[in-house]
Amino acid sequence: MDVIQHFEQYLVENGIAPKTIESYVGDVKAFCVYLEGMGVEQPTDLKRFYVSSYKNHLMENKYAVATVNKKINSLQAFNLFLIDRKLTTEQVVTLRKDRIKVAAGSEGEVEVFSEQEVNQLLFFVQDRSKVSLRNHLIVWLLLYTGVRVSELCGIQLSDLDYLTNTLRVTGKGGKYREIPLRPDLVDLIKEYIRSERQENKHRDSLYLLLSQRGEKMHKDAVNTLLEGLEKQLGFKLYPHKFRHTFCSRLLKKGVPLTTVSKLAGHAHIQTTAHYYINTSRQDKEQAVALL
Repeated sequence: MDVIQHFEQYLVENGIAPKTIESYVGDVKAFCVYLEGMGVEQPTDLKRFYVSSYKNHLMENKYAVATVNKKINSLQAFNLFLIDRKLTTEQVVTLRKDRIKVAAGSEGEVEVFSEQEVNQLLFFVQDRSKVSLRNHLIVWLLLYTGVRVSELCGIQLSDLDYLTNTLRVTGKGGKYREIPLRPDLVDLIKEYIRSERQENKHRDSLYLLLSQRGEKMHKDAVNTLLEGLEKQLGFKLYPHKFRHTFCSRLLKKGVPLTTVSKLAGHAHIQTTAHYYINTSRQDKEQAVALL
C-alpha cells in the first residue's frame, strides 16, 4: 500500500466518518499532485515550506477561504498520521498558524450568483443544442431546491411526490427533509423521465439522474458539467454557489430565517445565520454606491 492508502486506513481505524475520510484523502491527493509538479517525490518528507507554498498556490488560484481552510484541516490530519507512524517527527501544520483568518464583520460572506447571472444561466440551459435535458434539470434542481451535490446525486424516483409536488431529501446524518417543487420544475422532471431518461441503458435504476457509465450520477460528473458551463458563460459555477444563491434569494425575498434553515437542511439555525445573514459582496457594493 502507498502512503495515501495507509492514511485512509489510519482514518478508518480512528473512527472518522466516511464523508470526512473522502474529503481528507481527496485533499491530500491533490497536495501530493502539487508536490510532484514541484519535483517532490516523497510526500512523507513534509516541510513547512511545502504547506505555506501550497496555501499560496490555492489563494492565487482564487479558492474560497473556506475551501483553503478545509484543505489545511486535511493536511494537519495527514501530518499527525505521519507522526503517529513515525514517518516524520515534526508537526509542520497547525490550524492556528495556517488557517486563513476572516476579518470581523465579513464572516460567513458567501459567493452567490447575481440576478443577471441567474437569468443568463436560465436562458442558456433552454438551448438543447448546447445543454441536454438532464443537464438542464440538474441546473434547475440545484437552483430551485438548494440541495447539496451529494443529495442531488442521491435523489431516487421514490423521493418525488407528484400529489404534493415535494421532494424528499436525505441529508447529512441520514436526516430527511421535504422541499416543495415549483410546478415548472415538476414538469421538467416528468419530461426528462419520459424522454431522455428512457433512452439510457440504466433506465431501470432507482435513481433519478443517470449517467452513461452508471445507474447513479457521481458528484464529479456534476462538477465537470458545471465547469463546462462556466467556460461557456464566463462566470464561476460550482454546486455550493447554487446552494448559497438559493438561501440568499429566499432571505432577500423576506422568507423567515427558520424556514430557510429547514429548507436547506441545516441542523442549527446558527449555521444559516452565519452563512447567509451577512449580505453578499455585491449587496455591500450597491449599498455604498447609494451614498
